[in-house]
Amino acid sequence: MTIRFDGKVAIITGAGGGLGRSHALALAKLGAKVVVNDLGGNVDGTGGSSQAAEKVVAEIKAAGGEAIANGSSITDRKGVENLVKQTMDAYGRVDLLVNNAGILRDKSFAKVSLDDFQLIVDVHLMGAVNVTKAVWPIMIEQNYGRIVMVTSGSGLFGNFGQTNYAAAKLGQVGLMNALKQEGRKYNVKVNTLAPIAATRMTESIMPPQALEALKPELVTPAVLFMLSEDAPSGAIITAGAGFFAAVKTIEAQGMHIPGAVSADDVAANWDRISDFTNPVTYESVNDGTARVFKLLQK
Repeated sequence: MTIRFDGKVAIITGAGGGLGRSHALALAKLGAKVVVNDLGGNVDGTGGSSQAAEKVVAEIKAAGGEAIANGSSITDRKGVENLVKQTMDAYGRVDLLVNNAGILRDKSFAKVSLDDFQLIVDVHLMGAVNVTKAVWPIMIEQNYGRIVMVTSGSGLFGNFGQTNYAAAKLGQVGLMNALKQEGRKYNVKVNTLAPIAATRMTESIMPPQALEALKPELVTPAVLFMLSEDAPSGAIITAGAGFFAAVKTIEAQGMHIPGAVSADDVAANWDRISDFTNPVTYESVNDGTARVFKLLQK
């Protein structure tokens, strides 16, 4: 089986460079009609120009593909409405969405301003919400949709100086976890990418020898898989330098402490409570609740 996207329409946010550009070029090569969205701002979110998106569209057309450019900000609801309207006017449907757009305002929690914290949440989390909300009814009506959220190792595992970014990025995982259930009966699948790549957002903190090994093109195959007809739903995939790994939220086997439980009881049993030798995973929060009730019945 060869994964292709003939007849499919894709919106890629933040596709004027880096990972988004790589995803856009690859999707177009495999037959998709691509809407290249990019505000054209700096890494910190300042400024803006349509040139970046238009350049990628020119690349796609030069290679024989079909694409249009859009310069809307994903934090602007009216702009997002325009993005989706432009897509529908041009192509009549939306099949694929990659919530790739993002910026950085890195500072330690002690030094980061609440304005910068809010801005990162607005771009990464609410930006993904805004665009997903706008295409959701279209995908439900079509009975078909594939959405990719973009998280980060900073969100999954933490990183010094990125409290705002980490919180927003892990928020996209929570968004996916709920949407995968709401979209299931409508054939709308939602997955999440955790990329490891050298882009404008990371090149200043990576040594030169890492830049080639971590080129965006080695991340894109994971995105193409998550957008495909037979994609899973609810998956988190780390991808970079040709390395791919699924990531899951897990729970220890734990234990039931009967009777009146004290903090001392928890402390005394912490080794067993935190033993991940045989971890448990859940499809939804209901599975976790059901497990607790089963333990109580014993």
